[in-house]
Amino acid sequence: MSEHQNHVGARRRPLRQAPAIQALLLFVLGLIGANLIDVLCQRMGLSAFSPLEISLLHGVLAALAARLRRMAVWWWVILLVFPLAALGVGRLHLPSWLFLAVFLFMLLLFWSTFRSQVPFYPSGQAAWDAVAGLLPADRAIRFLDIGSGLGGAVLDLARRRPESEFIGIEIAPLPWLVSRLRAALGRHRCRFVRGDYLLLDFADYDVIFAYLSPAAMVALWRKARAEMRPGSLLLSYEFHIPGATPDVVIQPEGGGPVLHGWRM
Repeated sequence: MSEHQNHVGARRRPLRQAPAIQALLLFVLGLIGANLIDVLCQRMGLSAFSPLEISLLHGVLAALAARLRRMAVWWWVILLVFPLAALGVGRLHLPSWLFLAVFLFMLLLFWSTFRSQVPFYPSGQAAWDAVAGLLPADRAIRFLDIGSGLGGAVLDLARRRPESEFIGIEIAPLPWLVSRLRAALGRHRCRFVRGDYLLLDFADYDVIFAYLSPAAMVALWRKARAEMRPGSLLLSYEFHIPGATPDVVIQPEGGGPVLHGWRM
């Protein structure tokens, strides 16, 4: 894998189309709307709204705007609750540096989530066991974990299959760094690179495992169909691909999300 592939940035689209940017704009519009309604009510001789009432109205207006924009349900909830949460936190009188520290930590952890719509989703041992059962047993393989997070899947599978090559790609700096450290301390035969999987060539891999989000599945399927070699395997934990019937569906032991598989 080239140095360019190891450190590429996320493939860009106009920032104004990112759901997080739209939510931020609706949040601001909700705040403006709540204050305008407060001013109008006062001019009509009514009492000024309390901070709690302003926060409630702010959240309702922003959530309604998100509903009209047909944004995902979780954005409605975030916009509805956030003004009240901000009011509550403000009354705790916490030190200002704490907010900066939390912001920097979340930035390093989630990094491009606002643009890619792929948040940090750890999988777990049940998923790794299910994936291990689908790996070709008669030959060495090259395996790619898309959005490898803290590296758990890659490290686990590399221990089971030392003859094969396991690679994880992660765009967020903090999870990537943690996975690199875990691999170095454990001396496993695996690699972790930081970059965007959209810029990789899927033809280089025999098995590709993804635990992304519903928003990313259509683009993943298009890339897999265009690049993956005949006989290779695409696996997706929890999230199915709209319009593509999986060849394999496995319910991991102990319950939890389903593992889907498509043979190219």
